[in-house]
Amino acid sequence: MDKKELIKEAFLARSKSYSPYSNFSVGAALLAKNGTVYQGCNIESASYTPTNCAERTAFFKAVSEGVTEFEAIAVVGGKTGATTDYCAPCGVCRQVMMEFCNPKEFKVILAKNEDEYKEFTLEEILPLGFGPKNIFG
Repeated sequence: MDKKELIKEAFLARSKSYSPYSNFSVGAALLAKNGTVYQGCNIESASYTPTNCAERTAFFKAVSEGVTEFEAIAVVGGKTGATTDYCAPCGVCRQVMMEFCNPKEFKVILAKNEDEYKEFTLEEILPLGFGPKNIFG
């Protein structure tokens, strides 16, 4: 799957966002190594603490189906109805990525639209990340 298709999937996921409190909708499309794409959107709660980010929603959907190897994720977001800037994953989402992805190889694509995007490795957005290799070698 090419980057533009993955970005398109992230925008589709964003359309499902439940964000009535912040009005900041986020969509993510996670590409597994087996070629499957898992969409995720942010899901808010009135008490905020149980709110879940789009990126983690996508990862949790994949892992709950037994998939734990990933190539890339596309993330889009902004105030509902607009995408005017790049939307980077929060620290908690980066940590979840670190659990399942090779930081030197896993690609994080931040997009404003299908033609305007930036691509990073997980290592670039989470330098000195802590993951399973720190524990198990």
